[in-house]
Amino acid sequence: MAAHLRLRGALSLVTGGGSGIGRAICVRLAQEGAVVAIADCDEVGAAKTLQGLPPGDHEALPVDVGCAKSVGDLVARIQARYSRPATVCVNCAGITMDEFLLKQSEEAFDAVLRVNLKGTFLVTQAVARALVASNAPGGSIINMGSVVGKVGNLGQVNYAASKAGVEALSKTAAKELARYNIRCNTILPGFIRSPMTDKVPQKVLDKFAAMVPLGRLGEPEDVADVCAFLASEDSRYITGASVEVTGGLFI
Repeated sequence: MAAHLRLRGALSLVTGGGSGIGRAICVRLAQEGAVVAIADCDEVGAAKTLQGLPPGDHEALPVDVGCAKSVGDLVARIQARYSRPATVCVNCAGITMDEFLLKQSEEAFDAVLRVNLKGTFLVTQAVARALVASNAPGGSIINMGSVVGKVGNLGQVNYAASKAGVEALSKTAAKELARYNIRCNTILPGFIRSPMTDKVPQKVLDKFAAMVPLGRLGEPEDVADVCAFLASEDSRYITGASVEVTGGLFI
């Protein structure tokens, strides 16, 4: 539990909140006093996250982040439910469909960019529009990139491209939205334990951990702690930044 409630009363939207890093972020923001709207295409996962949150007026909501109508409906439901827009938005929804470049299908490339990049665009746009329309005093949008978007990774041509795009999108949004006091930053996780890594053999995970100067894989909570900082007024003069949460990988 946080020693102080930096987000007391803030309304937060977290996409991809049904598992992994997204779930840890929902818990962390709620511990800081935020009301959390958990959005995910996996309604069962979102409901499970909801059950694990500290007491509060939280809600789990369905969304397909790659569909403009679904995103619009989500933002409208939040507005109707809470009579205000979310002032904290974390775009954590993401998928992988890994394959080497020479074998990568057009369908897999499109699917990953649809969720990871287009989804981040649609949610960022919709949340920013709602904040501007409501004359809110500001907001914090946090987009989940990846260190893979900076350095590439074998078998992840589509994922790396999508995450590089997220970082560029965030920097541009930061420049455009600064006049409204809406900040936009990117978190770049490295090797983090998640449902994705659960499928990886332990020998491979040990090899990854050996590459990290701090000597271990990251935990979802390591990312969530940085997210809480970027959501709070403690980071009020930070926008357009990319924060690596990698244990020193690739330094």
